[in-house]
Amino acid sequence: MGWKEAAEPVLTRMPTVRRPEGHVPFKRKLMWTGAILVLYFFLTNITLLGMAEGGDDLFGEFRAILAGEQGSVLQVGIGPIVTASIVLQLLGGANLLGLDTNDPRDQVLYQGLQKLLVIVMTALTAAPMVFAGEGFLPPAQELVLGSLTFGQTGVQTIMFLQIFIGGVLILYMDEVVSKWGVGSGVGLFIVAGVSQMLVAGFLSLEQGDGFFYNWWLILTGEIQIGSIVGGDGLYTLLVSEGMILALLTTLLIFAIVVYAESVRVEIPLSHSRVKGARGRFPVKLIYASVLPMILVRALQANIQFMGRIADSQTTLPSALGTYSDGEPVGGFFYYTAPIYSPDDWMWWEAGVTQEAWQVLLRLSVDLTFMVIGGAIFAIFWVETTGMGPDATAKQIQNSGMQIPGFRQNVGVVEKVMERYIPQVTVIGGALVGLLAVWANMLGTIGAVTGTGLLLAVSITYKLYEEIAEEQMMEMHPMMRQMFGKE
Repeated sequence: MGWKEAAEPVLTRMPTVRRPEGHVPFKRKLMWTGAILVLYFFLTNITLLGMAEGGDDLFGEFRAILAGEQGSVLQVGIGPIVTASIVLQLLGGANLLGLDTNDPRDQVLYQGLQKLLVIVMTALTAAPMVFAGEGFLPPAQELVLGSLTFGQTGVQTIMFLQIFIGGVLILYMDEVVSKWGVGSGVGLFIVAGVSQMLVAGFLSLEQGDGFFYNWWLILTGEIQIGSIVGGDGLYTLLVSEGMILALLTTLLIFAIVVYAESVRVEIPLSHSRVKGARGRFPVKLIYASVLPMILVRALQANIQFMGRIADSQTTLPSALGTYSDGEPVGGFFYYTAPIYSPDDWMWWEAGVTQEAWQVLLRLSVDLTFMVIGGAIFAIFWVETTGMGPDATAKQIQNSGMQIPGFRQNVGVVEKVMERYIPQVTVIGGALVGLLAVWANMLGTIGAVTGTGLLLAVSITYKLYEEIAEEQMMEMHPMMRQMFGKE
């Protein structure tokens, strides 16, 4: 008996959101999407019962891409979903699962396995946050609920259960959006979190946080600029209080991603039976989308997560990591930590205690990790989501289309697709990784990180395209058959 036969009774019984039996009207899709979004914001504002004040966010700078909120029911955000996807993609890429996603039975097993992994990852992520130390999610000394009084261990257990339930909720919220709404829940939560941080970055009334408020203080003289030549005035204007560099970076990322989404190679198609019916298959520069960047950053987040947990439990060898105020300042965990802001690599400014060569080594590791990791995970993403040359060729063949001048054969179409898709996938993945590091180096408004901003812009652009497609199919019902929506 193989693992599939042994696990099938469990995986096929995993709770699932029922798929719609027919076409879901666009207004109803918007209603479901809006309702899940409201529920998401509601849950991020529910503070964990039994949690004391204080505590450090273990996800820290990764919060923009992992969504959720520190100290709330959605403490783990989409982290377990992303981690489970990484594990499945690596296992699937190595062909260790033996699952054929074209087989309906294997599809059910794959989806069940993914949910089971997410649930396991939620428990494994939540447990260290609650039980590893009081510096992360500090529990109250005791909790009184009616006639019941819980000690510290009981309070920690209650906090763990709340986080675990929140992680399971966000899993099924994502599934509701994917089946009944517009886009995906993971993308929706990322956009919601990043948008909230961007608005706060522009409108916050805290000095150093709000762009407009900072400039009001600069113009009224409450913030002194200092000498621009030979002093720190230029740094103050561009990087710290003035945030001019962050504003320009934010605007440039918006422009570059929108432009990159429009750059494509269009392969001409014609219908084999309907004379005059022509179309084009677009192979975009960012063919795999920006979503594989979540997997790369999540892998880095998990490495830093393990370092923080290990440092809280024991004294690490200096070669592994040296920590100060919860942040790595030396060793392996320092060099593998991403560059978050200009202050992390401008070694000539006050506050950077590392030598120039250490900072440059960390920058080189981050750049290599993002560029190579972006390309690798983009390839995995394309192959596991049915966007590869073979799957694309089958889709074109099944739709009755063909490439003019070539025989109507799946193998022929696949060879044509192999000329473009693998190369564009690698180039696009590496480009997105490069943009993410560059944006982090220069900083962004609201400190959303370059990866978070890239994801938000790309996901929003794709949501716009999906909404336009939905509206077109609502106006012309026959189009639903062409797109396979019926």
